Amino acid sequence: MSKIKIFSLGGLNENGKNMYVVEVDSDIFIFDAGLKYADDKLFGIDYILPSYEYIEKNLERVKGIFITHGHEEHMGAVPDILRDFPNIKVYASRFSLKILKEELKADEVKADENNLIELKPNKKISFGKNSIFPISVTHSVPEAFGYALNTVDGTIVYTGNFMFDPTMVDNYKTDIGKLAYIGKKGVLCLLSESVYAEKPGFTSPKHRVDSVFSELVNKNDGRILVNIMQADIYRIQKLFDVLKDKDRKVVILGRRLEAIVKNAINKGYIDFDIKRISSISHTKDKGVIVLISDEREKPFSNMLRITSGYDKFVRLSEKDTVCFASPIYDGLEKRAADLFDEISRLGSNLVILESKKYLENHASSEDLLMMLDLMQPKYYFPVIGEFRHQLANANLASKVGLNKENILLKENGFIAEFENGELKETFDKVKTEDLLIDGKTSDDIGGLVLRDRESLGDNGIVMVSTTISRKTKKVLAGPEVITKGFIYVKDNQDLIKEIEDITLEVVKDNTKNNYTDFNSIKNDVRTKLSKHLYRKTQCSPMILVVVQEI
Repeated sequence: MSKIKIFSLGGLNENGKNMYVVEVDSDIFIFDAGLKYADDKLFGIDYILPSYEYIEKNLERVKGIFITHGHEEHMGAVPDILRDFPNIKVYASRFSLKILKEELKADEVKADENNLIELKPNKKISFGKNSIFPISVTHSVPEAFGYALNTVDGTIVYTGNFMFDPTMVDNYKTDIGKLAYIGKKGVLCLLSESVYAEKPGFTSPKHRVDSVFSELVNKNDGRILVNIMQADIYRIQKLFDVLKDKDRKVVILGRRLEAIVKNAINKGYIDFDIKRISSISHTKDKGVIVLISDEREKPFSNMLRITSGYDKFVRLSEKDTVCFASPIYDGLEKRAADLFDEISRLGSNLVILESKKYLENHASSEDLLMMLDLMQPKYYFPVIGEFRHQLANANLASKVGLNKENILLKENGFIAEFENGELKETFDKVKTEDLLIDGKTSDDIGGLVLRDRESLGDNGIVMVSTTISRKTKKVLAGPEVITKGFIYVKDNQDLIKEIEDITLEVVKDNTKNNYTDFNSIKNDVRTKLSKHLYRKTQCSPMILVVVQEI
């Protein structure tokens, strides 16, 4: 019998950053490794990763990272992980691996090709007494997988993102037969997504956008700009289906998106004539369709550059139509609303796919109930989503007769432990935290830096500098006061004079007996100025003190 631990390093009680860990005795299996987009409150942070300190401590035990599909919320952390741990094996479908390789190339991460392993659906891969079995599921990208981890105590199934739609065939088709077979064999624990658990019915057909794209193209003769997720191949295909009998050029803005789309056409994932994709020099042609995607870490970055007038190739006009065919992530609604408003100010026609009417390819309540019926799990672990989504998912499991004590509502890091196929009470917790990434560095910015940025944003900065004679200990220059984001200096000369006087007084008090105590000067200036400035302005700016001797 085995000792099994299941927990999350990210993805619970949040949107994105999905990373789930299953320990079976000494073997560690990691399912997905995603990022989360930063909202406007995070002061320049580009994206957030789950901490992988646990991986570092247990590197020799990690059998691999198993990717369900090529969306950033599930795969976006892999380049950063491979930069730090290049020998970790990553398993994924052919299409997901192609997207990953493009990301690694763009981020200049050198990875051993032998450690990027292609999986095929229904082809088991063994790890001693345990094995991994990839199952085809339906999502907005081809070759999306769920995973069944077979152990001696039963199977652990992680669905990833999925939905049921019999009309989606070939590389998008769910293998219901295999799901039912796994369920018959016995499922110890089912980890199932929760994002749309509150939505009634099946997601299909509310995910279909054929009519929207048809109306978009047929009613607008001018240039059309379509903002879409890089790996949302299903919607890109639906747009191209409408264009097949139209004499309109297609331009793809962005190297990553262009590489993904062209590769998908060449490999047969997208059915479209690659010769109809024109160079970027054709963005001004009449009736051209321009595909635009966000950068990996910066939602709306390319569209914001266009609306701000900084893009070299595209200037919006009243003749243009802009369509947002991708979802608006939680926390980014205000940024999106400001962008929509700016597009309207420029006079362009704006088309937004309403999230309530046109769903993404996630499991709604009936999809989740159908998965539960197929799997018949002993234990149910809602994952992927905010807590309200997990709770709604748990309530669905209760409706089909699963005992409440067998439904596991967890937070990141809290462990569900099984021995001999039975849940054991434990209060063990794995350390989890956010890695805040700014720019190209893979180093965590950290909470202290973020608090400094918040302080600067709220109250600004005051810098006081003075120069002291090394021989006489008298002030030779200054104090000079510089402020940024605090007060308007010309209108507050009295306050500036008070800052200078307080600084001079502190300097004199700490330069007695021909000795200068630099630390005392800096600390006393900060302390006294903080109290004085708050009393005068009710603000607490960051105070920097520079003292030098010559």
